Amino acid sequence: MGSQSTGSQSMGGIKWVPEDNLHLTLKFLGEVENVETPQICQVLADVCRDYEPFELLFGGAGFLPDVARARVLSVDVDDPTGTLTKMVQTLEDRYADMGFKREPRDYVPHLTLGRVRSGSRRASDTVIEKWQKHQHDALGAMTVDHVQVIGSFLEKRGPTYNVMQTVDL
Repeated sequence: MGSQSTGSQSMGGIKWVPEDNLHLTLKFLGEVENVETPQICQVLADVCRDYEPFELLFGGAGFLPDVARARVLSVDVDDPTGTLTKMVQTLEDRYADMGFKREPRDYVPHLTLGRVRSGSRRASDTVIEKWQKHQHDALGAMTVDHVQVIGSFLEKRGPTYNVMQTVDL
């Protein structure tokens, strides 16, 4: 399909994520009070002390919740060492200890590329069919050497992300 450099512009019924906003979510905390931010950052720093840099593999067209009901187009992320999965579980436990709600679903690492706009299912079907042809493509690897606490602020044009803390592995 090629890359989309049109920002968050809609094409084919898909609202594409701007390149600067691409990220891998480890734990979504929801609405957070400012006074909680230092403790949230400290938990991340404490957890990350136990981890070294690790590799993730990217490949395959992803569809969430599934291809038949796709609302999100993504790239699948493979965690060959299990490090990401272990880190996510540890963060889930530590943030639950702080009173944050546990995620009821299993963690599925993915990189969101776009979201199907409501009411545009027909237009997006063509894009989904094209993306589906890439389900088994290997797209590369990366070394994860840091993790960030990112604040997400919703605005009319979409979310804005601010880095609150970066922790090296």
